[in-house]
Amino acid sequence: MPHSAEVDTGAAAAAPNRPLRVAIIGAGPAGVYAADILTKAERDFEVSIDLFDAYPAPYGLIRYGVAPDHPRIKGIVKALHKVLDRGDIRFLGNVTYGRDLLLSDIRAMYDAVIFATGAIKDAAMNIPGIELDGSHGAADFVSWYDGHPDVPREWPLDAKEVAVLGNGNVALDVARVLSKHADDLLTTEIPDNVYAGLKSSPVTDVHVFGRRGPAQVKFTPLELRELSHSRDVDIVLYPEDFEFDEASDEAIKTNNQVKTMVNTLANWMVEQDEREEDPNFTPASRRLHLHFLHSPVEITGEDGRVTGMTFERQELDGTGNVRGTGELVEYPLQAVYRAIGYFGSELAELEFDAQRGVLVNDGGRVLDADGAAVPGIYTTGWIKRGPVGLIGHTKGDALETIGNLLEDRTELPPATEPSESAILDFLEARGVEYTTWNGWLNLDAHERGLGEAAGELTTEAGAITRERIKVVEREDMVRISRGTEAGAE
Repeated sequence: MPHSAEVDTGAAAAAPNRPLRVAIIGAGPAGVYAADILTKAERDFEVSIDLFDAYPAPYGLIRYGVAPDHPRIKGIVKALHKVLDRGDIRFLGNVTYGRDLLLSDIRAMYDAVIFATGAIKDAAMNIPGIELDGSHGAADFVSWYDGHPDVPREWPLDAKEVAVLGNGNVALDVARVLSKHADDLLTTEIPDNVYAGLKSSPVTDVHVFGRRGPAQVKFTPLELRELSHSRDVDIVLYPEDFEFDEASDEAIKTNNQVKTMVNTLANWMVEQDEREEDPNFTPASRRLHLHFLHSPVEITGEDGRVTGMTFERQELDGTGNVRGTGELVEYPLQAVYRAIGYFGSELAELEFDAQRGVLVNDGGRVLDADGAAVPGIYTTGWIKRGPVGLIGHTKGDALETIGNLLEDRTELPPATEPSESAILDFLEARGVEYTTWNGWLNLDAHERGLGEAAGELTTEAGAITRERIKVVEREDMVRISRGTEAGAE
């Protein structure tokens, strides 16, 4: 498999009399990368690509799955925007697979379909007390603070002491948003309802718990360093959590990323000691605690609400893995967020691996119940391989999937209604208020206009201006995108 956008077409040598019609379900990074690679693939025939999304706006995970204060996200958005703005990929938003568009509909109008629907649910965690009021999935919280159109507008932010379970980037995002002062998020695209909720939060302590040691964490140096940028938030570390075994020492020697993160944590520990020895030190109003070698045992509660959590202390076993020590420790808490991973959702009429949360596939070729490839049906991204790796890793997935699609080209079942207008006629007949790329440009300009209209604001963090204010309600997004209402907010 080539490692560039030039995909070998193999058997796909004979050019058809019309463009190859391909539908891609999911307009997040995985779907956009697949569309881009297909358009740039070395081939002797034309392709026509329609990129669908259940949301009225594109970008998927970037818009609805990443904390709004991530600086590098703007760069990814610019790259995706550049691809979709070329005009050779048609975006059709506010179209939900399995409701507005069935598999039989797609197969009638397209020669092939690629499912890139990602993973938006929380992975399950089975410990006592997980059902208590105050126990939350991180994915649900992320959807709320990112203004997802299909989640409630309110979030219960009434806890002073909060736990975040997990040592990945999502755990750090959640911990940072919970501990950060709301005014410091106003320079982002944070929706007004989210700002109001976070502004009222009484939180004083956010605890992040990981099962393994500092050299085994799954987050990246950038996410770790971002924690220290929060105003009026002290980072708190615990010397007893800094345990290293032979595998840890080897990882620090051979992996620059691990070395950087361990050094960052060690420097914070030194700064913490200096603060504690300084008689003039004034503690921050909020604290973000990083705990390692803690394995969740039970969430405790009273009257159906979270009141604390029990962990078992772990120790490294020499290989970088951990084993229990039998020592139990308890923390008073009023809320727990589990950030232990995402999980994919089943898609109608397609085989689903309920253990891994992915479509059953072989190299991106979707398989049937007997393990045979279903002609013309493919997958890429997290719904293909599971929610692991960074956003950029989906490019490798897309290369493999597109390579297999092009290799299969001469065997694809041809669409019976392959015209580009067929899908638009179909959606209009169904009464689906689909949105387009031009519609997204309208919504994008509207959100930026809301930010500009807010003017300069005086906050605890100083004078700031808002770059944009995200529109949250689906109906408003659709009306603004389709130009059927002058400016609903």
